[in-house]
Amino acid sequence: MRVRRLIACGLAALSLAAAGCSEEETDKGSEEPAADQQPAAPTAPPETSGALKSKPKVAKPTGPPPKKLVIKDLIVGKGGVAAAGDQLKVNYVGVSFASGKEFDSSFDSGQPLDFQLGASMVIPGWDKGVQGMKIGGRRMLTIPPDLAYGAAGSPPAIGPNETLVFVIDLLGKG
Repeated sequence: MRVRRLIACGLAALSLAAAGCSEEETDKGSEEPAADQQPAAPTAPPETSGALKSKPKVAKPTGPPPKKLVIKDLIVGKGGVAAAGDQLKVNYVGVSFASGKEFDSSFDSGQPLDFQLGASMVIPGWDKGVQGMKIGGRRMLTIPPDLAYGAAGSPPAIGPNETLVFVIDLLGKG
């Protein structure tokens, strides 16, 4: 009889504990997402303007920075597809997600960047984000710190743990 009372008391305590973790409480939510949840996507992707082969203007993004690489084709090219191992020629503009300030541009120097895709010649976000892009296209990459410069940053232009936005024109292969 005493064992049954202990079990009954234990079940009652367990029920109360479970009630304390009801869905109603979690629906109220907290201001911060759980560690395994992706924060809400930016309320609006960065706006860009400018014709292909001309320097794009990139507006400051809004909302929280994404935790994962975001790829958006602004203009889909009509040429060949970029694949790992290809030697590529691109023009690009790099902007800080947090400040909206430009930190680099091949358009300003007049010298497109040549690199081998997938050979770690560029940050990992580029190696992943440029794959599949077609020649003659323009693509925007929003790159989280772990696929950019990480905790070290790239002083003085890029701070630690900074999310970056790049607009890239794929000019050709070879």
